Order: sequence, then structure tokens, then C-alpha cells
Amino acid sequence: MPTLSQALYPIDECPELMADACVCDGNGTLIFLSLWGRDTAIQTFLARLTLGRDEQGLNQFHLLTEKASVPVAVGNVDRLEKCSTRQYRRTLFGSMVNLWLYDKRCAKPDKANAKALALLHKTTPSHTDSHTDRLWALVRETCPLPLLDHWRDVLMPLLLSQSMLTRLPLALGALDGYELRLDVPVLTQLLGDMIRQRILTVSPDTAVRQHASPGLRRVA
Repeated sequence: MPTLSQALYPIDECPELMADACVCDGNGTLIFLSLWGRDTAIQTFLARLTLGRDEQGLNQFHLLTEKASVPVAVGNVDRLEKCSTRQYRRTLFGSMVNLWLYDKRCAKPDKANAKALALLHKTTPSHTDSHTDRLWALVRETCPLPLLDHWRDVLMPLLLSQSMLTRLPLALGALDGYELRLDVPVLTQLLGDMIRQRILTVSPDTAVRQHASPGLRRVA
């Protein structure tokens, strides 16, 4: 996870706090935030989040990067979990606390609505298989339909092409964010089509290996 050795981003509204990681969804709403500061400053920040639009409340704040001021919408505070992860007692600034704020769906998928979020370390192309493995595991955990493991290489590109799995647009620091929004009726139809065409089978040895076939192009 993020460390003090990485870039730190000041918060315009709270100059005593610095962030080393932030992930937002497509609407600019906070998904994950890693904050550093003194305990009193962090507690004040948390209290202001609960005030919303009231006086001194924060329903939005701005991270200052080298190129721009990045707005972050707080959204519904009740969906956020908080965790104090580390404490450094001997620094030039006194005792420092690291706080994580994150959407609950990062820790537990919303199976009722077939939605989930994933936070993964940014990595090089040579390590993308580990991302794919973790995202596929999340798909299988979230999806109400039974999915066989050897279907991964067909279904993962399909979910991306159907925008059921998307990479979150704002990710500062060491993390990338992904959002899973399964359209279960559409996915059910697509799975049925591919099963009838024997693109998806019970055994990987019996699948029709024609990934460029007209049938697959239609569903992709």
C-alpha cells in the first residue's frame, strides 16, 4: 500500500493533511483515500465530512497536484469505512497517523445488485496477469450466475467490451481502481449464446477454439 516515500498531495481545504493515494469513480466521487497528518487534524477532517453542506462541512475537497487542483466529491459518508493503519511517533512533524477511507464495496461486493469495486497496485504490463486473476475472482464472487474458471479468457474481454468492467478514471498514487457493474439479464443472454455455440463448455478441451468466429464477434 502507499508509503511516505511516494508523492504527497496537499488538500486545499485542510492544509495540515496530505494524501498519498486517491481513487475516484467516473463522477469524481471518492472511492479510496490515504491520508497522512496529526491525529487531531484527521479527526477534524472526519468530523467535517459528516457536516456535509453545513458550515465548515466538506462535501467536496481538492487535491493539489503539480498540474492541477483535482476536485473530489465525498458523496454519501455512510458508504465509507475508515481504518487507521500506521502511526509514526518520531517525525519532524510530530506523531503522524495514516488513515484510509474507502467505499465498503472495495472490501465486500454488493451481490444483491451485482456490483463491486477493486483496488489493485499499479504494475507493469509484465504483471497484468495478476490483475486479471484478481479481477476474475471478483467477477465470480459477485456474479449470481455460475461461472467456470476456464471461461475467464473469453468472459473478461467480453465484460470489458460491454462496459460491465471498467477502470476508474482518477487514480493518484500507487493504486488503480476498477468498477464491476454486471448487467445480469444481458450477461445471461450472452452466456446462453456462447454455450449454444460451444464457445463456453463444461470442459476446456471441448470448447470451439474460434475466438474470431462470427458468433463471438456478435457477442463481443
